[in-house]
Amino acid sequence: MSHRNTLAALAAIASLGAFTSTASAQIKVVATTSTYASLAEEIGGEHVTVFTIASPDQDVHFVRPKPSFAPKLAEADLLLTTGMDLELWLPALIDKAGNAKISEGQVGYVAVAEGVTKLEIPAVADRSAGGVHIYGNPHILTSPLNVRKVAENITIGLVKVDPQHRAFYEQRLAAFRHKMDVSLFGEPLLDVIGAPTLIRLAERGRLVSFLENKQIKGRPMLELLGGWMKKALPLHGRKLVTYHKNWIYFARLFGLEVVGEVEPKPAIPPTPKHVEKIINLMRTLDVRVVLAANYFDESKVRRICKAVDAEAVIVPLYVGGAAGAADYFALVDHWLDRLLAAYGR
Repeated sequence: MSHRNTLAALAAIASLGAFTSTASAQIKVVATTSTYASLAEEIGGEHVTVFTIASPDQDVHFVRPKPSFAPKLAEADLLLTTGMDLELWLPALIDKAGNAKISEGQVGYVAVAEGVTKLEIPAVADRSAGGVHIYGNPHILTSPLNVRKVAENITIGLVKVDPQHRAFYEQRLAAFRHKMDVSLFGEPLLDVIGAPTLIRLAERGRLVSFLENKQIKGRPMLELLGGWMKKALPLHGRKLVTYHKNWIYFARLFGLEVVGEVEPKPAIPPTPKHVEKIINLMRTLDVRVVLAANYFDESKVRRICKAVDAEAVIVPLYVGGAAGAADYFALVDHWLDRLLAAYGR
């Protein structure tokens, strides 16, 4: 959805007045991940109170519902979930809560992945292939471009349930989008080309080649590139192994090549035979880094790295999952800093 279409959707929703909160009441938001919660707080400010179901260092595939979750959902005005089949435990919780307005398809239900370009959509749903996601890879949060869209979807959800604060939410979204664009590309390049074109190029993996072949005042336009895209230039073309298919969106945006996973199949624990296969693959391709979210078995990652003298990069996947990852911007910096240090050792 374009910026213009997003504003049009917000305006239409506000005019419907689907829900009207009192002037003093905060909107009660429940988020499945800490990153969605952080974004809701960023957009909602003082008008929201947010509860997070999964802890920041937890695998969201495998959340064990607690007795406290259903009452929180029962009181919620807005539920933020991925909207793919990542949180398979959630429908039962919604049913238990008995809150019709946060059921799928209702006004208080936000599928934050709506409008995100999905990768790895299987041609055939085959459970023998492990934890296959029929709607595509649900780990959308590893790409800042996707998180930009997620923030838009959260804003639309907030306006649905609290139309009287539409202007406030729109202003917060605009500020967030600008901060995201500057963080991605840097202010000088944004001033010359503009966010929509840069985003399209980045989504297609053509940004760097485009800038290399364009000039401004006789100099390569690439010299204007800033932000994360410039920071990640040394990572372009680098090979890595990941523990799980968490990082496909990140790798696509920043130009890395994922050559294999520690898991033989998604959500299937690594066997000794497969670990040996990965070790041999890393030796053959001279892969120097294994990247893993910090809720996986660190010992297996370190065993593989020790065997091939590679670097284990173990990082939080979600906001708040480690010191220094207090918001999404700090989290992306953390990912890039750790990878750059690993490849530069």
